[in-house]
Amino acid sequence: MSNEDNKLAAEVRTAFGKGAARKIRAIGSVPAVLYGHGTEPQHLTLNAHEVFLRVRHSNAIFDLQVDGKSQLALVKDVQRNPVLQGVQAIEHLDLVIVKRGEKVVVDVPVHVEGESAPGTITNLELTSLSIEVEALHIPDSITLSIEGLEEGAHVLAGDIELPKGSTLLTDPETLIVGIMVPAAPSDGEDEAAAPAAPAEGESAE
Repeated sequence: MSNEDNKLAAEVRTAFGKGAARKIRAIGSVPAVLYGHGTEPQHLTLNAHEVFLRVRHSNAIFDLQVDGKSQLALVKDVQRNPVLQGVQAIEHLDLVIVKRGEKVVVDVPVHVEGESAPGTITNLELTSLSIEVEALHIPDSITLSIEGLEEGAHVLAGDIELPKGSTLLTDPETLIVGIMVPAAPSDGEDEAAAPAAPAEGESAE
């Protein structure tokens, strides 16, 4: 995404509380708080539709336009209403100030691609990796290929190739993916259908 696409108009808000937040959302906006780098928290309102388009990917970066000034911010948390969907589900954003060239700590989803050996299944033990990376170069995901891996293969966090300039913070010995053969289904129905052996001294009639 280009810097131009990252730009998002923001307005400073002075009304607080649940009632004020409901009114903000009713007009198609979403409340947010911006903090970090020793500054006082700044309370903002953002266009809800524009926010929705940008937070579909984790660790989104906004180029906020506040009172004619530009400020880069990392989306740290998105509070959603579990009952609603789409734009209406977004209730609040937590944003952290970032500087160009600054490194940040983020959790990045692991994307598994390829197919393991025939007859095997893949167990994804950990869905994301914690890394330190330059704020403007946060990857959408980290790709892990399991193509052709045989039964018993294990991929640890330290085995995964990270984007250039990234540093792994997850324990390198953490299991990410294991390859196994599924257990054969038990023949429970046949066992239930088999006649019980006669007790000692009983007739087998």
